[in-house]
Amino acid sequence: MAQPRGRLYILSAPSGAGKTSLVAALLQQLSQLEVSVSHTTRAPRPGEQDGVNYHFTNRDAFQKLVDQGAFFEWAEVFGNCYGTSRLTVEARLAAGVDVILEIDWQGAQQVRKQMPEAISVFILPPSQEALRQRLTARGQDSVEIIEGRMQQAISEMSHYPEYDYLVINDDFAQALTELQAIFTANRLRLDRQMQHQAALLANLVPNAS
Repeated sequence: MAQPRGRLYILSAPSGAGKTSLVAALLQQLSQLEVSVSHTTRAPRPGEQDGVNYHFTNRDAFQKLVDQGAFFEWAEVFGNCYGTSRLTVEARLAAGVDVILEIDWQGAQQVRKQMPEAISVFILPPSQEALRQRLTARGQDSVEIIEGRMQQAISEMSHYPEYDYLVINDDFAQALTELQAIFTANRLRLDRQMQHQAALLANLVPNAS
């Protein structure tokens, strides 16, 4: 019997909503789940590793991949390009692994056009005030940059109705439980269980069609 195909998940959130931390915790709880490693033209930050955090590349090489149709989606953000490898994602899905794409709403729209069956989740902060506090607590940006990020976040958050699921990250543990429930419920859908549990079902109900 063929390997049951994995499912593609899209996770989007404004900067400061806690998406990265939630995904890291989710990976500790669920097996057969991976985050797609994007290509980017930006320089590595301290502690980042090529092939782990991103596939770091120059703009010419990135453009060649764009011209070859190698990306599910790509975009330019703050002067740097980011893209999701089509070949890598398809290979992992074919191997039965669920794959998470951490992308923005624009990338999500591109992916949905190619894979309408992708399951999408938007993560929101509990309030604008909480989001501002989280961005300020990082201690990395000026007031002007934080205000710019807030305006961008408000624009991004307006696209939440385009998604299948909505998680509010007020209490981290609760948000993680809700996110895990989405993945667990989709793994229990009939079509997937009929593949994963084919032998058991054949034994329980031999004459089922």
